[in-house]
Amino acid sequence: MQSHRGSNPFPGLEGHDAAAISPSGVMRYLARQPILDGQGRVVAYELLFRSANLSAFDGSGDAASLTMIDNAMVYGLEKLTAGLPAFINCTAATLSSEYILLLPASSTVLEVLEDIEVTEDVVRACIRLQQKGYKIALDDFIYSPSIDPLVEVADFIKMDFRSTPAADRQTLISALTHFKGEYLAEKVETREEFEEAAEEGFTLFQGYYFCKPALIRKNAVPSNHLVHLQLMRRLQEDPMDMQALGEIIKSEPALAYRMFQYVNSAACGLREEVTSITTALLVMGEDLFRRLATLAITVELNTGPSPEILRMALLRARFCETTALLCHLEPTAQYLLGLFSLLDAMLQIPMEEALAPLSLPASIQAALLGEKNNHRSPLTWLESHEHGDFARCDALAATHGFEPHVLEHTLNMATLWTDGILART
Repeated sequence: MQSHRGSNPFPGLEGHDAAAISPSGVMRYLARQPILDGQGRVVAYELLFRSANLSAFDGSGDAASLTMIDNAMVYGLEKLTAGLPAFINCTAATLSSEYILLLPASSTVLEVLEDIEVTEDVVRACIRLQQKGYKIALDDFIYSPSIDPLVEVADFIKMDFRSTPAADRQTLISALTHFKGEYLAEKVETREEFEEAAEEGFTLFQGYYFCKPALIRKNAVPSNHLVHLQLMRRLQEDPMDMQALGEIIKSEPALAYRMFQYVNSAACGLREEVTSITTALLVMGEDLFRRLATLAITVELNTGPSPEILRMALLRARFCETTALLCHLEPTAQYLLGLFSLLDAMLQIPMEEALAPLSLPASIQAALLGEKNNHRSPLTWLESHEHGDFARCDALAATHGFEPHVLEHTLNMATLWTDGILART
């Protein structure tokens, strides 16, 4: 099998805005967690960050605070959130400082932390920021009469779904008649919790419930997806059987159409329009064809409850591939590991059933089924990062001799790559 590390389905995207995301200042972690609506669409991201022991914007003006502001400025808030609004935790000092005004008001939601004392200064600061176009969210909401002035101005109320009993959630929502915004349920981890929250009146949801199959049961892979998975297996052969690949792709019109869209896009830079599978194979070569075919197949496979599953799968694939050499692992195998890590959520069937048609290496299959082997190291680090568990990220980096800032930079590059790819699908 050929290694195709460093290959890019859209030449020129690889270095896009590389200078804008180079690490600067002290090392920090920055993760984004999706916020979804009732239809599974991502409507915003919460940005989770840490520099030293700091995990919220502190407007006191010290070096750590300025580094956090600089983080959004250097990376570009619109790139960090793919153009969607950003929810950002703030301390009381931030709300009354000028530093927060460096962030774009139209796409920034300021989260007032639950431990902030509700003073007249804090309320005035929130009103002033709201008048400038910022939205206000009350984080980890627990009601007390003192918080009523903030409830009056808040656009969002966030409740920890798992730590707030159902009776308390229902009582709060019924009692807060003076709140005119939206309720957001945090830490929603199962489909059942999502359905319960929706029934209670929550309209926004944060957690990884959408990454899990809705029904864990024995189930056959749908026939069209079985073809896709068999095609994916053939793409890993070296050399590829071009004639067999062409016949399979021609039998799947939707897949063939999507492939031709990619092949003939301006990003591929081909001088003449490609109109046949055989020509595409000859003109593009095996490496680029593998990438475009894998991308097209993955898009077709994604029948899960949220489009975000596809974004996460592609991001994991790219990150695992580009960090493979740090772990002395094979980049191609790591790409597949990341890509297939959400295959059960895409197909809504157990992972064992999803993997059955794919003749993957035993070590990769074991990693996908949860075995904590060395092949899973990059993916485990990324999963911890997705959940904002930066302490575990540090521990894993130390265990494997990773440089945290290198991993963070690699992840940011993978994020830009993924968002650029999906903008073209």
